[in-house]
Formats: sequence, C-alpha cells, structure tokens
Amino acid sequence: MGNTFYLNWEPALMVWLQNLLGEAGANVATIITMLGEETVMVAILGFIYWCYDKRFGVYVGTNLMVGLVANPMIKNIFLRYRPYMVHSEVKCLKPVHDGDLYDPLLQGYSFPSGHTSNSSTMYFSLPVYGKKKWLMVLGLLIPFLVGVSRVCLGVHYPTDVIAGWILGVVVVAIITFLQNKIQVKWKLYLLITVVTIPGCFYCTSNDYFTSLGMMFGFFAASLFEEKYVKFSNTKDVKKSIFRVAGGLVVFLLFNVILKAVFGLINIDEIAYLLRVIRYAILVFITMGIYPMLFKMKSIF
Repeated sequence: MGNTFYLNWEPALMVWLQNLLGEAGANVATIITMLGEETVMVAILGFIYWCYDKRFGVYVGTNLMVGLVANPMIKNIFLRYRPYMVHSEVKCLKPVHDGDLYDPLLQGYSFPSGHTSNSSTMYFSLPVYGKKKWLMVLGLLIPFLVGVSRVCLGVHYPTDVIAGWILGVVVVAIITFLQNKIQVKWKLYLLITVVTIPGCFYCTSNDYFTSLGMMFGFFAASLFEEKYVKFSNTKDVKKSIFRVAGGLVVFLLFNVILKAVFGLINIDEIAYLLRVIRYAILVFITMGIYPMLFKMKSIF
C-alpha cells in the first residue's frame, strides 16, 4: 500500500545527476550518506555524552530521538513510494535494507527523507547548544550534503529531502523550547511520549517502532544515569577513545545478540511490541548501563 506523487522535474533531475556523477560520484555519495546513518550518529552522540559534556549529550540525544520518531510518523501518513519504485530509469544505488527493493514496509516510505531529517536534527542541534561558528557551518553543511546524496543514490525525491531539512529544524526548535521550559526530565519525556505514541495506531513500517524503542531506551537511560550512575566526563584523549570505541562495540554487539534472541520469539501479533522492547533494551544498555564501566578509571 502506498502513494505516488512527484513534480515532473524530480525524476528527470535524479537521472541527470546519476548520469553526471557516474560510479565514482555514487561512491562519494555513499560515503557522505553515512553521516546520517545510525552507527556514525551513535559515535558522535556517544562522544558528546560519554566524553565531552553529558548535559550537551542529553540535549542532542533528546532532539535526535524525537526526530527519529517524528519522521516515520509523517511517512506513514503520506505513504510515498521511493522514486526507484516508480521510475524504472532511476537506479537504487544504496538500498536502506537488504531484501526486496520494492517492499515499502522493509525499505521504508520516502517522504520525508529519514537520513536528511535525522542529520538535520543531529547536526543542527550542535550550534544551537554550542553557539560556535564552526559548529554552525557543520550544522548546515552536513545535512545539506546528506540530503543531496540521498537524491543521487536514487532513494529519495528532492522534495523528500527538502521536507527532511524542514522537519529537522522544526524538531530542534520545538524540543529546544520544551527542554528550556520543562526542567524536570520525566515530565518532558512523558509529554513527548504522549505526543508520539499515537503512531502505534496507524504506523505499519518497522522504522517507527524501532525509533520508538530507541527513544524509550534513551529516556530511561538518561533518568537511570542521573540517579544511579552519575559518571563524569573526561577530557583525556586516550580515555575518550576507549569510551567511544567501547560504546560502539557494546551497541553493535548487543544489536546482534538482541536480534538473535528476539528472533526466537516468532509471534506476529506482537512483532511491533517486541521490536520496541528490543531497541529500548539496546539503547538503555548502551547509554545507561555501559557508562557504569567509566568508574574503572585506569581504563575509562
């Protein structure tokens, strides 16, 4: 189930870009698009949260989690097919997931672009909090490049990307306002949950339930760390490298473990619930439990 809508110039522009860039350009676009992907953003958020400034990390993480959930909530309203699903002349140079290229529930819907909105939310949060010119350059340049790369790779219309940029900025603006107004974390998290939970009643793509689980896990980890862990940030380069590298190992390892464990529970009726629980546990372990190791000061 899905919809097809586009402006006439969009597929023509995409074909022109793909022909212009060729294989080398596609390889560059593939590298750039990674700046909007899960592992890279976990590493950046992890560095800010685990090493640089914990409060800064909570701010960026809260914005990012809301953006992750908001995107599929909108996607599941418009249900727009990806351009390569509609136009045979547009090539899919980097599918979102392995498997059937033409399954929108697997590959996700197209409008707005998730990579673009996520990178906009993530990187635009940096200068809003950090208030430095070089952060502003990164906050504008990286989302722009990520968005263009999504068009070049054939997985998003230009209007998907434009909507992604707008969504990212709007999320940062609204959640920044709320974080400044609501100082009690659990109250802010409860409000966000109330606003985002209605997606459970109409979203049919996995990305919503994945993102919802990640958001719940982050909220729980933030509250748990504040009350029980209370780790300190570090400016030591060696310790920072260990913290980020260790966090990535924990995230990737438990992602594999939890996927295998939950894969043994094959109950279609609660598949979405299991996905929420799985990703909530994954993020809670990474952001809440893992920092307990930082008390091993000789290493972390």
